[in-house]
Amino acid sequence: MKKILTNAFLAITFFALNAQEINIVEYDLDNGLHIILHQDNSAPVISTVLQYHVGSKDEYTGIKGFAHLFEHMLGKETKNMKSGEWYKIYRSRGGNGNASTSVDLTSYYVTLPSNSLELALWRYSEIMLHPIIDQETIDVQREAVKEEKRQRDNQPYGRFYQYLKENFFEVHPYKFPIIGFIEDLDSSSLEDFKDFKEKFYSPSNAVFVIAGDIDIDETKKLVSYYFDEVPDQGEKPIKSYPKEKPFEQKRVQEFDPNIQIPALFYAFRTPSATERDSSVLNYISTYLSGGESSVLYKKLVDEKEMALAVQAINIDQEDYSMFAILILPQGETSFEDLINEVEVEISKIQKEMISENDYQKIQNNLENIYVSSLGSVSGISQSLARYHNIYEDASMINKISDIVRSVSIEEIQAVANKYLNKDQRLIMEYLPETNE
Repeated sequence: MKKILTNAFLAITFFALNAQEINIVEYDLDNGLHIILHQDNSAPVISTVLQYHVGSKDEYTGIKGFAHLFEHMLGKETKNMKSGEWYKIYRSRGGNGNASTSVDLTSYYVTLPSNSLELALWRYSEIMLHPIIDQETIDVQREAVKEEKRQRDNQPYGRFYQYLKENFFEVHPYKFPIIGFIEDLDSSSLEDFKDFKEKFYSPSNAVFVIAGDIDIDETKKLVSYYFDEVPDQGEKPIKSYPKEKPFEQKRVQEFDPNIQIPALFYAFRTPSATERDSSVLNYISTYLSGGESSVLYKKLVDEKEMALAVQAINIDQEDYSMFAILILPQGETSFEDLINEVEVEISKIQKEMISENDYQKIQNNLENIYVSSLGSVSGISQSLARYHNIYEDASMINKISDIVRSVSIEEIQAVANKYLNKDQRLIMEYLPETNE
């Protein structure tokens, strides 16, 4: 009885937390910069995100790697801040921050004590007002990118994401590496870099988010003070990307000199993160490998001892996503045996609806992940920026939970039949590279 009451209390607490709405204020400055504010005075902390809707997919032939290089250039140095100073400043105040580039987005973010709000506003207005795009800066950051590439190339299993993209995409620019091609960075002119900056780093192609211990009216005044002078560079750039034809099954071998244990990837190209089916695929990935009680983990790792590890992941992106099941075989287990076991479980989902008990367990797991992602002002600020740019709707932050709850058992079966078919699969053998 005590266990039942405890579980009931946890469930009530969970849904009460989940029901808390993230209140936001949104508006545009005259220069086109979109502002999102979220006030949460529960702790003396603020988090800010400057995010541009530009990623590696926006690079044309000959300039592969520009978005990532710009992350370095704009994030390291401006007219009024030398390279490396920002890290020292925010760390000295107990803050943490970083920058990142994906296929779709480029982000700069920091979390600081709330009495450092103006410092964060000044820092990100500097990126927009006083970037340094000159040959010397390009040369320095290009060398930094080369070193980063060397480090990435030496990471075990670090190439699988790129290999998946190369095999799933023939014409869409997702197929190219985010870090780009060194030969493009070496051969590009200063004018090439300035043209890329002019096209994609305008206020109209950016969002600035502030979340945490703020006063909305006072923060609006500060935002105006620091960002009104950023020049208007016109409308958001019009983007167009080639469409991929339906994917036909393929089996490939890819090699990595940094691994000793081979891996099997059983994968599918899936729809945009913005489509409802993407949320349903999260149910399927959780059902297959969401913890030690999930069907593939229990079967392959615990019971049959055929695998050292198994994980199903839904890599969601703006235009197309990728659903991949990763398995590390144990002992003499063959890839064929693993493939057969995976197909048995996928076939079950397609032919038989999952149990109500499994459904509730998955739903609780996904909602817990969602709530945890919003457990800090940093998580909230980054989610708001992404929802604005990818979904064109920052208020999605309050809708995701309802979407998760609304997915039905019947939908799970239908989506499995729609996307997880043998004639649409990629079987990728990820193998140690040998000198033989």
